[in-house]
Amino acid sequence: MAIKAEYIWIDGAEPTPTLRSKTKICEDGTTEFPIWGFDGSSTNQATGDKSDCVLNPVRTFPDPIRGGDNVLVLCEVMLVDGKPHPTNTRFTAARTAKKYKKHEPLFGIEQEYTMLRPNGNPLGFPDDGFPAPQGPYYCGVGEIAITGRQIAEEHMDACLAAGVGLSGINAEVMPGQWEFQVGPRGLLEVADELWVARWLLHRIAEDFGVVISIDAKPVKGDWNGAGAHTNFSTKEMREDGGYSYIEAGCKALGEKAALHIANYGVGVEDRLTGAHETQRYDQFSYGVSDRGASIRIPWQVSVDKKGYLEDRRPNGNMDPYVVARLVTDTVCSAMK
Repeated sequence: MAIKAEYIWIDGAEPTPTLRSKTKICEDGTTEFPIWGFDGSSTNQATGDKSDCVLNPVRTFPDPIRGGDNVLVLCEVMLVDGKPHPTNTRFTAARTAKKYKKHEPLFGIEQEYTMLRPNGNPLGFPDDGFPAPQGPYYCGVGEIAITGRQIAEEHMDACLAAGVGLSGINAEVMPGQWEFQVGPRGLLEVADELWVARWLLHRIAEDFGVVISIDAKPVKGDWNGAGAHTNFSTKEMREDGGYSYIEAGCKALGEKAALHIANYGVGVEDRLTGAHETQRYDQFSYGVSDRGASIRIPWQVSVDKKGYLEDRRPNGNMDPYVVARLVTDTVCSAMK
């Protein structure tokens, strides 16, 4: 009996990479999945005269779409000489995870996304004009407030069946906009699982004729953008007396604010305007319970004097390998 292994990878599309996948038929009982080639000239990862690229499996998950013993195989892209492809951001993230392993960094990433009709309008928007202003949609219920719940629910079930570390979902501030959260997980684990969760979301939305957008500002004007708020802690932050480490982490992130903003996703300046629960992209601040700050310290953390911080700047279209690596390196390298 054969099984189907869906090999998933991140392409070289610019300015924002997208997901690709193809199916390999394997023998039943296969646990070690082989490397596999693909045409990099069709994914902006090679030229036609040297088109071969290599998929190197890094993690497998049960396939909740096909069911049975079928699997999803997350891969990193390599060159034919065995070196990481320039688009392979996982390789560098893995080195950072190893370097700061003793600090036991943990992440929780909140992925916001927008469901679009094929004509580009978000679900819940009329064909002409706009819906009622923002207000009733966030965590709302009922036909007037909510669209797309079936997709969000099926996606949640699929992630859980695949073993993705989903911790929740909710409807977001703009109509047609939802969020799912992955974590707490380590650096590589949270990024791996976020990419797989994104793939599952796109795949499930196919069946509904819906397009998934993780663009930072899918609708211009007085509408919330789509972020990927990144919650982060180290072992030191989570232990008694950890609040001083949290404040030190905020200050370290502030010192490298420009570097982070430059790597937090395309269109960050359109989303981080100082409105819609954001700090401006060219300013930095942190504060307790402040959703208008670059970094929010949750109120319960300030009470407990330990816990985590929330970096509110990453876009929905960010690369989690890049963001998790930068946050870990910036905060942990500053720890005494």
